[in-house]
Formats: sequence, C-alpha cells, structure tokens
Amino acid sequence: MIFNAENFDAGQALALARKTFEIEAAAVRALANRVGGEFTQAARLMLACRGHVVVMGMGKSGHIGRKIAATLASTGTPALFVHPGEASHGDLGMITVLDVVLAISNSGESEELIAILPVLSRLGVPLVAITGGLQSTLAKHARVTLDSSVAKEACPLNLAPTASTTAQLALGDALAVALLDARGFKEEDFARSHPGGALGRKLLTHVSDVMRSGSAVPQVRPATPFTELMREMSAKGLGASAVVDESRRVLGIFTDGDLRRLVETGVDLRSSTAGDVMHAHPRTVRTDSLAVEAVALMEQHSITSVLVVDEVGVLCGALNTNDLMRAKVI
Repeated sequence: MIFNAENFDAGQALALARKTFEIEAAAVRALANRVGGEFTQAARLMLACRGHVVVMGMGKSGHIGRKIAATLASTGTPALFVHPGEASHGDLGMITVLDVVLAISNSGESEELIAILPVLSRLGVPLVAITGGLQSTLAKHARVTLDSSVAKEACPLNLAPTASTTAQLALGDALAVALLDARGFKEEDFARSHPGGALGRKLLTHVSDVMRSGSAVPQVRPATPFTELMREMSAKGLGASAVVDESRRVLGIFTDGDLRRLVETGVDLRSSTAGDVMHAHPRTVRTDSLAVEAVALMEQHSITSVLVVDEVGVLCGALNTNDLMRAKVI
C-alpha cells in the first residue's frame, strides 16, 4: 500500500486521537467498576510468593507483560518475564514451585501459552490470568482470573490490540501498587533499585561520596597571614577556606563573598590574619549526611560552599555547588 503524505488529513488524525483517548479511558474506568475479590486474591498470592512472579504473554500481551514484570521488580516484588514460545523449548526450567505465574492473553487462547498450562499445573505453580476471555482455556486453568475485557478496541478496524493492552497494563500497574503498599515499600527502597536514576542519586548519595578531601580541602590556622589565606583559596579553587585549630577542628570559614564585603569597607587586609577575617561558627554538614541535605542547607542559607566535619567537629572535607552538580544531585 502506497500512501501519499500530501493526502494526510490532519483533522481526521486529531479526531481519531481524541477518540482513542476516550475509548481507552473508558476501558480503564470499566476496570475500576468491576475490580474486587479476584484482584485481592491475586495480590495475596503474589505477596506470599517466596520466589518470583513469572510474567508470560505472547505478541502485544507479551510486550505489556515485560513492562509489568519490570514495574513489579522495581517496586519490591521479584519478577521476571518468560516468553511462552521459548518456555516450551527449555525456559520452563526458569519456573519453580516457589513462583507464581502471571499469564496475559486477551483471548485466553494463545497457542504457545495454552501448550504449557498442563506443565504448570503438574508443577503446582499458582496461575493468575489477565484475560478478556473469561470462559477461555487460560481462565479455566487459572487459580485467579482478572477480567481485562474491553467493549471495543480503539483501532477503527477493531483489530489492533489498543484498549485491551491498555487495560492489561492498568491491571498490572494496579497489582504493583497494591503490592508495594502492602510491603511498606518506601522511597529509599525504590532508590536502591534505581541507583542510576535521579531519585537514586538523591537518596543514596552521601556527602562523603562527593566531597573534596585530603589536600584538596583549603584550610589554614587562625594566625595565617591574609596573603597566605588568599593563596590557599586560589590554589584549591573552592571559593572558600576553612580556618582550623591545631586539632583540625573547624573554627571558621572565609569565602569569596566575605572578601568582597571586606574590600567594600576599605579595611587594610594586608595586616590581617585568617582569624581576624573569618566567619566564626560556620554551617557544616556531617560526612554521613545525604548529599541532598547539604543542598538544602546551602539553599536555606544562600551559600555556595560548606565544610564537612565528623561527630566532634574535625574537618574532613568540603564541597560546593559545582561538586553537587557534577554528581547530578542538583
């Protein structure tokens, strides 16, 4: 079939898009009206599962199944996807008696899926079905059946899986949400399974992971002449320097902002020491604090650098907004 782009009807395309949204929204609303005891039974089976929730499906249902398995796994329910066609050729060995199978099929008659149902039955693996065929072979083998039937597909030909796959996906998401709530799944748990994401970086990154340490931390003693203080600040590039005692306990800090304010006053800085110009009792963070706590402190007090100390106030490191940006915490 050859299509001429010049004949594209923009108005018709928009009308079909809106119709698609309406049909698929209606399919999801219908799920809300009929969800009940079967849903809670399915959730209980998965919650009690000592192995994995093994999700299976063919074609478009298989694509939906992969997404459901990924959502379950990332929200505290160990899950994996097994392709029914491959299952008949060895992958059934991935399924154990400790697992629960979640099988997805709009008709409930997918040949590859039906072929392995007797084996699952012999293994004694609990089977949960998501299907629109409530009298189908799949539904008859399932311990629990979740009704994903839809009045019609969004496809104008009523052929391409559209509203039906949306309903399947919504049911999978609903199960994942119910399970994460029952498990007491928190932000910290989500972050542990998403260490590379923004939330993972915020909830797993500690100050000690991103701070400057050792010789990279600018620091001087109170008696240090002002000129040496400035050399230390310039050499380390933090935009600030800690002022510490002989035990490296933090006494104060001097920043680029402090320098600008002193210059404006006309004070003769050449005869000053670090102790004369420092800002005493500066804001600090602990090494074991989350990096986002350092961000909050800096934003609250409109500062761009902060010193890092241990439990007794000994200088351990320093960081500024550039360090936090490089770590993608902000």
